[in-house]
Amino acid sequence: MASQTLERPMATAGETGWTTTMARRAAAAGESLAVSTRGLTKRYGDTTVVDDMDLEVPEGAVYGFLGPNGAGKSTTMKMLLGLVHASGGEAVVLGREMTPDNRLEVLREVGSLIEAPSCYPHLTARENLEIVRRLRGLPESCIDEVLSVVRLDDAKTQRKLAGHFSLGMRQRLGIAAALMGHPRLLLLDEPTNGLDPSGIHEIRQLVREMPRRFGCTVIVSSHLLSEIDQMADHVGIINRGRMVWQGSMADLHARARRWLALRTTDNAAAAGALPGAVADGEWLRIKAVDDATAGQVTLGLAKRGIGVVRLEERVESLEDIFLKLTEMEATL
Repeated sequence: MASQTLERPMATAGETGWTTTMARRAAAAGESLAVSTRGLTKRYGDTTVVDDMDLEVPEGAVYGFLGPNGAGKSTTMKMLLGLVHASGGEAVVLGREMTPDNRLEVLREVGSLIEAPSCYPHLTARENLEIVRRLRGLPESCIDEVLSVVRLDDAKTQRKLAGHFSLGMRQRLGIAAALMGHPRLLLLDEPTNGLDPSGIHEIRQLVREMPRRFGCTVIVSSHLLSEIDQMADHVGIINRGRMVWQGSMADLHARARRWLALRTTDNAAAAGALPGAVADGEWLRIKAVDDATAGQVTLGLAKRGIGVVRLEERVESLEDIFLKLTEMEATL
């Protein structure tokens, strides 16, 4: 599902033609979209922070929103929540175009944790969630449920004030608040930022489980490809406010170049015998081939008296793909 430009159709009564087109595209692909945007843009004066963003988030997915720091991830999420007014474009959230008139109604089915989690430090986790529960008119049982999900339900933790929580515990409390009411859509902005390895593992595992446990769609932002690769099944990569690629993680992995690297007893002679071979330090690089062809290569070299010392299949890393897509190689 690569990002592509859509022509905006004429609007019809009750809904935009663009909304209908997005729904038809999703149906043709065998999926519905929890979130879609068309030309979403945010400018502050002469500075464009989000530029003509077309976002397509499949329902029930963990969608990794990936980009360098300052790429526009948080601003995009805030526009989806109505916390920041868009300078242009449109957004459809859970099948409804987001407008000032219906924003609160749509957001009843949306949970979010944007930037740092906020809580009252002089209250316990339960007391903090009780405030959220009353504001949203939810049953008392939902507090026990979300505390259990984020593993803040043991007796010692329940007595501790939130002001004494570690950063990871505060992140989990923020996610618990976002999960109250079983939202259909959950937006998490850099949820692993600043955590130690143990905390990162906990949040990563929790995010992966959310669609199955809660039947929700998750949009999780990060500037770390390794994190998105371990949490998400779809990804959108943005740079300087523009979407540069989006699709499934499987499609992103499929973009990786593959080749064979070999070391021989005489690389110069082997290079002459192998069409397209390229020297790479002590190694030769040739295009990736199947096992049968690789066997013919080694047999052919042996017949020429050239021994193969090492033969390895290598794959371009996702980090290399990310750097190319975001045009950051020159800054490293």
